[in-house]
Amino acid sequence: MHALDRLKVKVFADGADLRSMLQLACRPQIRGFTTNPSLLKRAGISDYQAFGREVLAHIPDLPVSFEVLSDGFEEMEQEALQIAGWGSNVYVKIPVINSRGESTCGVLRSLSAQGVKVNVTALLTVPQVYAAAEALERSPAACISVFAGRLADTGRDPIPVLSRALEIIAPYPQLELIWASPREVLNIVQADAIGCHIITVTNELLKKVELFGKDLDEYSLETVRMFYADARSARLKLNSRQRDLPPQQAPSAQAVRWPLCAIQKS
Repeated sequence: MHALDRLKVKVFADGADLRSMLQLACRPQIRGFTTNPSLLKRAGISDYQAFGREVLAHIPDLPVSFEVLSDGFEEMEQEALQIAGWGSNVYVKIPVINSRGESTCGVLRSLSAQGVKVNVTALLTVPQVYAAAEALERSPAACISVFAGRLADTGRDPIPVLSRALEIIAPYPQLELIWASPREVLNIVQADAIGCHIITVTNELLKKVELFGKDLDEYSLETVRMFYADARSARLKLNSRQRDLPPQQAPSAQAVRWPLCAIQKS
């Protein structure tokens, strides 16, 4: 059994590399996908519509989020309707505010009334969750993405905010909470523990999931061996008179000459 199979939280892959997305779509542990303009830029995407349609041609049965590009409310709504038309499994990402700090709740209400599935993104505060949940009251299905990683980057514990968000959206069964921008594998466990519906995970973080439940003594030994191997391959020396380390021989205690200041401090 895969480590993720033991968890209830749904894992969505976060990225815009088409080849990687198609590979991940074959893994049963991946339940959906999210993208954003920054990821598209990083992947070198220039034709947004062509990219979106190609993704959906290969991934027609999992939810995929694509974000609007405009900053004005009218243009934002028009783009959302266009993107929603790409496929029935599309969720349109709408930022909770625009670049001028103005709430997009009016856009959310209008799109919800038109049956568009929305993923409200870039939320960081409880009041933002309140406003978004109320605006999505008539939505057929929607996600609210709280950027837990960015909260943690400011020195704040994201769990109280995510837990409160779950309470706020509880009266709206069509809404799901996304733990967005995770920073470590522990966040997946934390999201599952509080009952978060979805967590977005990058390829880099997905690779670390294989460490779930790893024996810590073994991991400690692997870490020490890595440091030692890197020291040998870099041919590191403590002074100019020290001989290169033999390929398969560990340095003896006598071979290490500690600086006088280090000895005095110890």
